[in-house]
Amino acid sequence: MRIYDISQEVFGCNVYPGDPSPVREVKLRICDGAVCNLTAFQMCAHNGTHVDAPYHFLDDGKTIDQVSLDRFIGYAYVAEHEGDVTAADAAKIYEKAYKTDPRAAERILVKGKSVMTAEAAKYLAGKGIKLYGNESQTVGPEDAPMEVHLIMLGAEAVLLEGIRLSHVPEGVYLLSAAPLNLGGSDGAPCRATLTEL
Repeated sequence: MRIYDISQEVFGCNVYPGDPSPVREVKLRICDGAVCNLTAFQMCAHNGTHVDAPYHFLDDGKTIDQVSLDRFIGYAYVAEHEGDVTAADAAKIYEKAYKTDPRAAERILVKGKSVMTAEAAKYLAGKGIKLYGNESQTVGPEDAPMEVHLIMLGAEAVLLEGIRLSHVPEGVYLLSAAPLNLGGSDGAPCRATLTEL
């Protein structure tokens, strides 16, 4: 059994333009005579590998602690795509995932430098997927992410952003991307992994 770590290391992670970067502070060191080593940190809920809850773009949407964990844990399909993901691309990816294993079509992860279009978001939201993930720090266009987020999060499809899939072949896996339980938050960092079946 092989487990792929698809998360970014937090303190060296990519950060969405304008978001604060993670900061690490060493509070105690054994080498300085302390009883233990102790680290404190400060970060944005959307730094590095993270998930978006509906509340991120919808004021009446579910916060991260209100989203069912089955959205983040279960069968997933990794597909490779470069560039804009159109409705036609989304249909091909979804259909391939569904034919391979219908359970995996509930969670779609896109490998490569891709951007989801509003048309693709409408198609996938219409299919009732639970989760969509990609390698960018946002699933939609970086300069205009709102429309795609509203479509996906409005359908309660959570978004897994900032994953790393270059070392993962296309196919079906067991995804574990449970977020930190940050009560009342619009998103949260997670340690995302894929396990070969």
